[in-house]
Amino acid sequence: MDAQQGGGSGGKEFQRVADELRARMADGEYPLHSHLPSQRYLTKEFGVSRDTVQRALRALVAEGWIESKQGSGSRVIKTQRIQSSTPKATRSRRGITLESLIGEAFEQPEVTLDVYTLTSESLYWRIQQQAARIQGRSISPRRITLRMLLPAEDQPLPYPRVKDDKDDTRLSARLHEITERHTKSLRESLAALKAEGWVPSVDVEIRRAPLTPAFKLYLFNGAEALHGPYEVIERKIELEPGEEITALDVLGIGATLTHHVKDDDPNSSGTVFVESMQNWFDSVWDLLSE
Repeated sequence: MDAQQGGGSGGKEFQRVADELRARMADGEYPLHSHLPSQRYLTKEFGVSRDTVQRALRALVAEGWIESKQGSGSRVIKTQRIQSSTPKATRSRRGITLESLIGEAFEQPEVTLDVYTLTSESLYWRIQQQAARIQGRSISPRRITLRMLLPAEDQPLPYPRVKDDKDDTRLSARLHEITERHTKSLRESLAALKAEGWVPSVDVEIRRAPLTPAFKLYLFNGAEALHGPYEVIERKIELEPGEEITALDVLGIGATLTHHVKDDDPNSSGTVFVESMQNWFDSVWDLLSE
């Protein structure tokens, strides 16, 4: 999911654990049919209580990522699917992942990343991974340019929301809080790379457009695109311990994405798709966003 809900500091810790586990499954670190580490291990790794880990696991069960059975732990039953016809799609046993595409983009001297999304959560975690690689001296880009389009703050969104109560604004408020938190952290993380001398030039600009995202889009260095629709789902959400609601939400990390690559043929499907998506992004960026 792009956003998880919870209240107070305990809710944030529960979200943090669920976010990280979800990202690991989407990126193939915990492949399909594998088992997650034990609750005891996760409690120690994340520095949280056993109850917090259990809340995160219950959320992942509700979203269909894992199944949990007493005595046998939690098994992965869903990962993110990225459909690609390019040769690079099969060169890794894990295939193409969002992590690998962003990683390859950051291995170039000039990194250009344009993103259109409902929230900045997924991108934040992937940028953190690349920042760690830069600080570990495994990659050394000279320039990073990031443009991100988010929905306008006053844009009415049909999701996430409580299914049977359109006037209940808790989920939309939580989405806004999560987006603001990750956007701020994303800016700070990239700014630190420049301030500390790791990357000579960093340009980050985040704008908002009066649109409801129906799809997620990543454009890598003007040459590759990752695109996928948000699938609306009905699911149970535990807002507070003991308070469970039925919500309408969307699949973000778990959505099926298609990968397209621009080549030397101006009429190839990959070239046409990447160029059309780049033109769409630029037009919204220049004419609609603030």
